[in-house]
Amino acid sequence: MNIQEYFSRISFDGSHKDADLQTLTAIFQHHIQAIPFENLSMHCGETIDLDLQSTYNKIVKKKRGGWCMETNYLLFWALKEMGYDICVLGGNSYDPAKKAYTDHMNHILLKVVIEGNSYIVDAGFGGGPYQTWLPLLLISGKDQAQIPGIFRFTEDNGTWYLEKVKRKHYIPEGSDPLTSTPEMGNIRKLFSFTLEPKHIDDFQELNTYLQVSPDNILQKKSICSLQTTEGFYALVGWSFAEMKYNYKDDTDLLQTTTLTDEEVEKTLKDKFNIVLENKLIPVNVRGLPPNLVDSI
Repeated sequence: MNIQEYFSRISFDGSHKDADLQTLTAIFQHHIQAIPFENLSMHCGETIDLDLQSTYNKIVKKKRGGWCMETNYLLFWALKEMGYDICVLGGNSYDPAKKAYTDHMNHILLKVVIEGNSYIVDAGFGGGPYQTWLPLLLISGKDQAQIPGIFRFTEDNGTWYLEKVKRKHYIPEGSDPLTSTPEMGNIRKLFSFTLEPKHIDDFQELNTYLQVSPDNILQKKSICSLQTTEGFYALVGWSFAEMKYNYKDDTDLLQTTTLTDEEVEKTLKDKFNIVLENKLIPVNVRGLPPNLVDSI
């Protein structure tokens, strides 16, 4: 494992002498624009091992992506190597269908302290429109505007909550239609967490469970998503989505197409720079959901 090899993987060639906010922001943005959020291993017969060397080999050497436990753990290692004051936290994601947070920890995120200020850094929240592009200052009740939208923390008795203000979607003619579009001002709750430090071993049971349980969304959908300089790409089953933020009038442009099996493989290579060693079996059990971007 070599930090320079990681820098090469994320195409970062800037200064990294100072463990400051500017460098953190640059590393984070290069990371999310180079390393996809993806669960393809579980849909092409591969086991996901949650140890640092396996994660490094998969993402850095084989130029793959990973889910939150992989991509955030790799980022944790890199930032620690660079001298940042950093720790791992555990989160409980919000389930819109149940209108509740999960009762078990199912997300990993990072807290970085710089000059007395705490920032939340998360490179693995599904990869879609709820992926932050900047470190978030850990402060309750403050709107933090980024290109993807406005994010906000609230805190209640030691539990923190992250939410995002949704924007409208413009879907051009010729794009596969969605059955619903979020209205302006809608709030999307993302996840809750506490500031109790965690260790990667705390997520081993979750890592195993997600690979064997047939009921979780990661089993029901093959997902690959990558942030771009303008928005993001997402491949869910055979559905490919391309989002461009702030296309017009505080509205995001969302274009979706349905691919063939051959086009799925080509899209993975052309859009995500992923060439799989084993054959992918695309999965999207529920078909095209009411809102494709909410499914990732």
